[in-house]
Amino acid sequence: MAFDPLLADIRFGCGRSPVIAPPSGVEEMLTRLTGPDAAAAQFPVPGYDMLSAKQAEFARQRREIKPVKDKARRDKMQAAYREMYMREIKELRREHRLWLWNQMMRRAHTEDGLRERLVAFWADHFAASGKNAVFNLSVAPSHEDTIRPHLTGRFADLVKAVMTQPLMLHFLDQTTSRGPNSQMAQKKKGGGLNENLARELMELHTLGVDGPYTQADVRELAELLAGLSIGADFSFLFRPALAEPGAETVLGRSYGGPGEARLEDVLQVLDDLATHPVTARHIARKLAVHFVADTPDPALVDHVAARFEETGGQLDAVYGALLEHPAAWDPAPGNVKRPLDFIGSALRLFAVPPDSRAGRQPGIQGDLLRAPLMLMGQPWDEPPGPEGWPEEDEAWVSPQRLAARVRWAWTAPSVLMEDLPDPRALLTLAVGDRVDEALDFAVKAAADRTEGVALVLCSPAFQRM
Repeated sequence: MAFDPLLADIRFGCGRSPVIAPPSGVEEMLTRLTGPDAAAAQFPVPGYDMLSAKQAEFARQRREIKPVKDKARRDKMQAAYREMYMREIKELRREHRLWLWNQMMRRAHTEDGLRERLVAFWADHFAASGKNAVFNLSVAPSHEDTIRPHLTGRFADLVKAVMTQPLMLHFLDQTTSRGPNSQMAQKKKGGGLNENLARELMELHTLGVDGPYTQADVRELAELLAGLSIGADFSFLFRPALAEPGAETVLGRSYGGPGEARLEDVLQVLDDLATHPVTARHIARKLAVHFVADTPDPALVDHVAARFEETGGQLDAVYGALLEHPAAWDPAPGNVKRPLDFIGSALRLFAVPPDSRAGRQPGIQGDLLRAPLMLMGQPWDEPPGPEGWPEEDEAWVSPQRLAARVRWAWTAPSVLMEDLPDPRALLTLAVGDRVDEALDFAVKAAADRTEGVALVLCSPAFQRM
């Protein structure tokens, strides 16, 4: 089995487009991937620094209120602070709706569909969500800072970026962790060692659930990670006073030693876990499952894992191994599209203009994107837990979730487009040689364009990668 431009768009990209040609081969896919991030520049989403600056201002105003003795003046200042806080959060939420639109426009108009798919893959691999008003809005900005810049670099550097990401530390309650013999534990009772980050780092992010680690490794790693924290402005901060003093042993290797805890020792253990041979296989299988099939060809997994080991986890080389293997291009329909992929590929199929009516009106965006994604089972930026979204096809094809897809296919295109395309031409563009006689007949016999377009979008050929 050889490279197929149809599969390049559908399986490894964001879907077919009437205005953007598919890549001509694997080499072009990798060249685009390692080139400039044009879609992110065209459809911007702010980085985490914007939210950190907001939080710094909130913290500054709270500090000004705290020492005020006069009750009347303090009450007035607190009322002004609450008004300012709610106003800023309301504005951030308004902008947050635009970020979803821009992310979908990236999928609709990028010439580098593999990049957008990989960003979503790694965002899911390192799944995290917020637990307060500010962090609830920080998921997309955090991905801009941690995932997109490290997409084709070393996996170890991606791990380091995510593990020092305030969102992840907040999500896994790392800010409450302190070594049992740390300086902070000696000064103040309460709190204790939190193993969440250490466990998920090993079980989900690197070695996998069946990795070669013990509970003792988890605890020692948690003691080593205890200094990872965030400051008052919600930016990353390493606090040696929270870390367990002395050396910790993880997978037989000692990290740290006498004296104050060091961030360098944390970064070293992250590097070692990220380049471990067992990690190579865990990541290889996850990539194969996500992009190719729930039960991938073992030879494909072996090939990708070997490239990971050979290169020390150089991700562009790992993607190259995935794309060069014949099993990746098996013409049999692959995984069911997740809701984000389904809606994104439909927007791309229609080449929805960024300045369309939906793009100009946040309320319509909510009706066409946010609410349907929730009904289909994948609310935007709200993963169900640190394990991320399920890969199994069965998770996405329940009666209720399929009904939500059908409703979207019947109603959304007419809102997104002033003039619907000819369903017969749309079918050929959307699924290529995957058209079967029954589907072809149904689309041609449709009563009108609304029905014909819905049949294309609801077809198994379009619903699968």
